[in-house]
Amino acid sequence: MEKIQSAIAKARATREGRVPEEAGSEDAEGNPKAPTPPAAGIPDRVEAAPAAAPQPAGSDAPWKALPMFKVDQALMRRNRIVAFEGGPEAATFDVMRTRLLQQMRANKWRRLAITSPSAGCGKTTTSLNLAFSLARQSDQRMLLAEVDLRRPALARMLGVKEHHSFAQVLEGKAALADNAVRYGTNLAIATNHDPYRTPAELLHGPTVGPALAAIEARFDPSVMIFDMPPLLVGDDALAFIGHVDCVLLVAAAETTTIDEVDACERDLAAHTNVLGVILNKCRYPDRRYGYSEYA
Repeated sequence: MEKIQSAIAKARATREGRVPEEAGSEDAEGNPKAPTPPAAGIPDRVEAAPAAAPQPAGSDAPWKALPMFKVDQALMRRNRIVAFEGGPEAATFDVMRTRLLQQMRANKWRRLAITSPSAGCGKTTTSLNLAFSLARQSDQRMLLAEVDLRRPALARMLGVKEHHSFAQVLEGKAALADNAVRYGTNLAIATNHDPYRTPAELLHGPTVGPALAAIEARFDPSVMIFDMPPLLVGDDALAFIGHVDCVLLVAAAETTTIDEVDACERDLAAHTNVLGVILNKCRYPDRRYGYSEYA
């Protein structure tokens, strides 16, 4: 794992050395540099809607109207969703949660995307665990929404039976209240029961931005997590990435290559803020940083 992490850091440092400085920096002679233009053919990232103003008493109503969802603990454990009940197994996600909240609060961000270079890296499992970990912070409101429209998995992994379609919410044809469930008091989960036939066209379209803004205005979530499609298997993820403030990249140990991580970081950094790379499926964790002896 140390070799993989070292190689990722080396590739990132090499790449950053050849990327032009951001606007506002100065060259060697003290003259201001111009901002780097966005990549050709792909729109620059869309600015997130401003944080909603505090709502008056009674603003819990939209959340309370969402149908309650009760987890099947056996199903959750089979699908490696451990953060819903806390404890030593959730410690890794709790640390990730704290670091994430610190960065998002400092920058006034609320939209987080989670993606991977290819399928099978564990991005959906990571999204679910992070969402449940965040939901254990009672002062936060979380929305986990499925944007992987070709291969939706959230409903299956959670055991949600309703025929929900977050895709129709993004189309502007349906309300979030009719296509989401609520766990506890502060976690809403929007899923897709079936694949969507033309996801790239939808995510490129003009209805996505207004739909997200409407969700923020009505539900005022502290954090919105979007389970995105893999980055290197099509253009779906790049079509949506401009609507988020930041992104986490999930890589699979012994499967994802350094070149894939480097290419994904480069593409993502052109349109949003890359918070980091999560190395998943590592068979040889460093036990010095575990907490099992305190359980």
